[in-house]
Amino acid sequence: MVQAYSLYEGSFSVDKSRKFVPFDPSVDDPKDRPGSMFIHVHPFLIKTESGLVICDTGLGHTDDRGVLELHNNIRKLGYEPDDVKYVLMSHLHKDHAGGMVSMEGGSPRIAFPEAEYIVQRGEWEDAYSGISSSYRTEIFDVVQRSGNLVLVEGAGQVNTEISYALNGGHTPHHQAFHIHTGGEHYFFGGDVLPEPEEIFHNYVAKYDYDGRRSKELRQAYWGEGAPEGWTFLFYHSKNITIGRSQLRPDGSYKLVEAQ
Repeated sequence: MVQAYSLYEGSFSVDKSRKFVPFDPSVDDPKDRPGSMFIHVHPFLIKTESGLVICDTGLGHTDDRGVLELHNNIRKLGYEPDDVKYVLMSHLHKDHAGGMVSMEGGSPRIAFPEAEYIVQRGEWEDAYSGISSSYRTEIFDVVQRSGNLVLVEGAGQVNTEISYALNGGHTPHHQAFHIHTGGEHYFFGGDVLPEPEEIFHNYVAKYDYDGRRSKELRQAYWGEGAPEGWTFLFYHSKNITIGRSQLRPDGSYKLVEAQ
């Protein structure tokens, strides 16, 4: 039984300004936002034997009380933010890192005080380098002061269930995660594999640091994971968010919603 859950934060349009503007497809007309991409944002929660795991943290949107929507969604599942033991960060762009910190009560504090925040050292350094407006360093300052930050390099193990691998592609120091727990193999590819369509349409994305590498990685992940029965977590998906492969009569694989 799958023990992974989407902590859906919403649907947004993004134009060249890189601002994320809420978008409701039942009300809003895409034609009113020319030149925009339309994406969903799905942080994930996974229940593992070593505790709850969060995969990326969304934009950090709050309700009218100032409470992170990420926290509200965790509580809807019957858990508390303090139950989270690991926060796995694929990279630190603002649509993935905004919920690392909470502003509830008016002062910034770490959103998951009992968790280790796993970040590639190169990504952390790039975030402070000024190379992109997609990073919000005021968030990272809070994380650094907390003592919860764990900087990793290359590939390795967080614990016996969680491994990470530097894969680049979307950013120079982007990383992917494999989580083996409860008989399942969860794969979180962050923005190297953000939507199911990118597996099958097989295109080079303009928003990637190295689009050709991302394209090659997507094919490699599907080529390995489909026959092995990985459960794929798609952070920006508009349809299948948590999926796995299903064998067709002709020997190829299709993606279906994981149960």
